[in-house]
Amino acid sequence: MSYAVKEMFLTLQGEGVHAGRRAVFVRFAGCNLWSGREEDRAGAICRFCDTDFVGMDGAGGGRFADASTLVAAVEGHWGPDCERRFVVLTGGEPMLQVDDPLIDRLHDAGFVVAIETNGTLAAHPGLDWVCVSPKAGSEVVQRRGDELKLVWPQAGIDPVALETWDFANRLVQPLDDARAAENHQACIALVMDRPLWRLSLQTHKLLGLR
Repeated sequence: MSYAVKEMFLTLQGEGVHAGRRAVFVRFAGCNLWSGREEDRAGAICRFCDTDFVGMDGAGGGRFADASTLVAAVEGHWGPDCERRFVVLTGGEPMLQVDDPLIDRLHDAGFVVAIETNGTLAAHPGLDWVCVSPKAGSEVVQRRGDELKLVWPQAGIDPVALETWDFANRLVQPLDDARAAENHQACIALVMDRPLWRLSLQTHKLLGLR
């Protein structure tokens, strides 16, 4: 199987439990909740995505012929240091492309493998860290994992209902739109009212990182 990758880069994880950790990000092209084209946003299930995942023209992106070729590129971005290798598979929706050969080759290369997914497709059992960010109007089948990241406010989702899902960590992240200040306050209020949740900020944006 070949892999369509929008972009690949070395950075610090900006969100969630692993915020501040050195990581290679592999952003796969394509998503099952929005085409990525602005003319389709109004009719999409996910309407607030702030990520460009269309095509394969980003830095480090392209069509990779097989898992070994893709993993070699990931290693190239990480560099020669073999300690604490960490890769984040994201998108779009990475589970449209993640498969056995890719997970196996990444593990062979010494990477801890994390995924950021919308949860509408079952996560690969070989993943080391599963972060699910549910979107209102979608059918989430992956209701267990390491990290539940709720973008908030989001009409159509009840955070209390999400507390029944089996996640080790529950984080609420302010929706990044024109009402950002209000959204920050809404997230703070949620955490103060429901202490199972923790606040997560997009620190990569605050620091000017990718």
